[in-house]
Amino acid sequence: MARGRLRIYLGSAPGVGKTYAMLCEGHRRVERGTDCVVAVVEHHGRPRTEAVLHGLEQVRRREIEYRGAAFTEMDVDAVLARRPAVALVDELAHTNVPGARNAKRWQDVEELLRAGIDVVSTVNIQHLESLGDVVASITGVRQRETVPDEVVRRADQIELVDMEPQALRRRMAHGNIYTSDKVDAALSHHFRPGNLAALRELALLWVADRVDEYLLRYRGEHGIRSTWQARERIVVGLTGGPEGSTLIRRAARMAARGSGSEILAVYVARSDGLTSASPNELAVQRTLVEDLGGTFHHVIGDDIPASLMEFAQGVNATQIVLGSSRRKTWQYVFGPGVGATVARESGPDLDVHIVTHEEAAKGRGLPVARGARLGRARSIAGWLTGLAGPALLALLLTNVDADLGLANDMLLFLTLTVAAALLGGLLPALASAAFGSFLLNYYFTPPLHRITIADPKNFLAIAIFFLVAVSVASVVDLAARRTHQAARLRAESEILSFLAGSVLRGETALDALLERVRETFAMESVALLERAGDLDPWTRAGSVGPHPVARPEDADVDMPVGDHMALALSGRVLPAEDRRVLGAFAAQAAVVLDRRRLVDEAEESRKLAEGNRIRTALLAAVSHDLRTPLASIKAAVTSLRSDDVDWSEDDEAELLAGIEEGADRLDHLVGNLLDMSRLNTGTVTPIIREIDLDEVVPMALGGVPEDSVELDVPESLPMVAVDAGLLERAVANLVENAVKYSPAGVPVLVSASALGDRVEVRVADRGPGVPDDSKERIFEPFQRYGDAPRGAGVGLGLAVARGFAESMDGTLTAEDTPGGGMTMVLTLRAVPGRAPAAAGLSARAAS
Repeated sequence: MARGRLRIYLGSAPGVGKTYAMLCEGHRRVERGTDCVVAVVEHHGRPRTEAVLHGLEQVRRREIEYRGAAFTEMDVDAVLARRPAVALVDELAHTNVPGARNAKRWQDVEELLRAGIDVVSTVNIQHLESLGDVVASITGVRQRETVPDEVVRRADQIELVDMEPQALRRRMAHGNIYTSDKVDAALSHHFRPGNLAALRELALLWVADRVDEYLLRYRGEHGIRSTWQARERIVVGLTGGPEGSTLIRRAARMAARGSGSEILAVYVARSDGLTSASPNELAVQRTLVEDLGGTFHHVIGDDIPASLMEFAQGVNATQIVLGSSRRKTWQYVFGPGVGATVARESGPDLDVHIVTHEEAAKGRGLPVARGARLGRARSIAGWLTGLAGPALLALLLTNVDADLGLANDMLLFLTLTVAAALLGGLLPALASAAFGSFLLNYYFTPPLHRITIADPKNFLAIAIFFLVAVSVASVVDLAARRTHQAARLRAESEILSFLAGSVLRGETALDALLERVRETFAMESVALLERAGDLDPWTRAGSVGPHPVARPEDADVDMPVGDHMALALSGRVLPAEDRRVLGAFAAQAAVVLDRRRLVDEAEESRKLAEGNRIRTALLAAVSHDLRTPLASIKAAVTSLRSDDVDWSEDDEAELLAGIEEGADRLDHLVGNLLDMSRLNTGTVTPIIREIDLDEVVPMALGGVPEDSVELDVPESLPMVAVDAGLLERAVANLVENAVKYSPAGVPVLVSASALGDRVEVRVADRGPGVPDDSKERIFEPFQRYGDAPRGAGVGLGLAVARGFAESMDGTLTAEDTPGGGMTMVLTLRAVPGRAPAAAGLSARAAS
């Protein structure tokens, strides 16, 4: 079932007339005979909106009781049961009452579109998700009802409903928007001239970007190749803090200024899995960036600036968006921070944007302990503190003329032992305790400079010092290991939650999953290998990264999946505790691979079903449409062979003409059937060569009546790279179809023109035309539009013409003829190197 089309009326502010325009569009479609109903409309008591609502069929709303009050919402089930061609759905960003079928109205609209129902809807610019911060700064009010930008951007048509701010304020003052008791408050707050002007500018810029996307798609469809701006890739660096949502929205606005821009949000976690990030904040930010059309990435790295730069360079990013540091002023003594480091190292090709936010300079809070895996820098610092610190302290105390007493000396050495435990863990602390005990005995316990202790009390004091130092170091190390284990379990739960979510969402992108494995475990390459049997060679079902391995035994890490599949990783050896999570990834990769193959099999089944449908239609055509000309031929031949009637010469000529006409029609029908069969079986092999259009197009007009076609093919056109036979057959089918529907006495215009590196052949008639929603349907096999009689053909002419055009790297589309009718536009590839000659060399002829 084909997906429905979505048309959106986008307004700059409430009251500009979106709902009125939507209802007027509904009346226009009803007048054209389209089955159109009002699924839901919010007229807010505006008399003109209520007036235009009359005459349109309305689907009864569903009543929902919530907290003792009754509310009405759109009844999706009733609309699906009614199954109109077009449904009018007001206020796309509306939040449904709890208990409704979906949480948001745009989700209701998605169900209607999937059911093949066209939808016309409305939305204001302030309800777009990416503009939430901007609208709040303009109006002072944050919009709670929002719709993801991607939902609006996917619309087939977006029409701006605009109004000059002063005119909108006059409409408000006249009571056409709100009731009289709300007019003064609205004019002095939301409807201030400055607010309306800013919202209007936002709407115009957003729609201008949409027009830019349309132009880019149009050039791609018509093969117009020219230099365009490189695609923007914006990387958003997340810390897991509350400022992440602000950064993502700012990046989305930056991306919206250029069509085709891409947002990649990246969170860099340390290799030990311990961070101060909030899992809830990261989950919210992941959802937000995906709603805005971006992607979320999780990267492992101990050096955050370097990891962020490596990721940005790996994805060919053009911009990086970072938040202002949350550190307080005094904390900058520990380093310049991530933002300053990335800005310094980014180079000239990567722009770095530092975005201010409400959490800037408020502090990051106490860091979470990093556990037993402290890294090389902290280990070295712990050993230096534990060994060099006591030596320097002993040197200082022996050279300073101050008798602090043995108890105070022990406390100073104990301080260094505790510092060594905090920095380097258990081993540096034990070494510090032993070395400190030796120095206390040698320098500060009588007899001095000898490894003996005369007073038993001093021996007991040194023993207690050693025991306390070891106990403190053990407690610190145990706490660090417990914290490390808790953080690892949290990281594993987040990853497993992601995998479970991907299963529920039905994601089938194997490369994306393997890329996530590579990022999570900081690997160079990942490959999913499989084989048919124990003795068969391994083959790659999917891989990411440079130089993926071809066998599990060549990998640094391999995870078996069943008997004949394995996930192979190259880059480093993983610790044993990581293999549990890796096993979950491997199982999910196998599921994704199976799902992808099932999808391919379903597509193959669909093609087979389509082939069966065409064969069934072919039999129907043979049984009916082909018998009509055969019957006329047989009747004429039987009459000529009859001995009972003495035919005159005129009668015989008329019967022979009927035989010839029936034979020509039969030849044409059989030709189209054979051509369609060749296209469906993929046996059409064009012989491309360079030709002039004026050599081929006139030859395609031989099968139509005289004076029924007006030809305008300039000699100055570039040559085209086509198959002459296929082009002649395609143009002949287009001209025959146009003559069939054009009024008597009105010739069909066949013209050609150059457009960039393409040449367009346009066949325009003045017939009844075809509605927009049927323009693609007429190119399907065995389709005849309107009330065309059965004898008019089997409905293959346009399907064959499009198939031949596409086989020659061309396109065939239908457009409305200005003034009424339909124009077929055949676009062909021009031969480079031959520029059009001077204008005016048009060869205009009549056929």
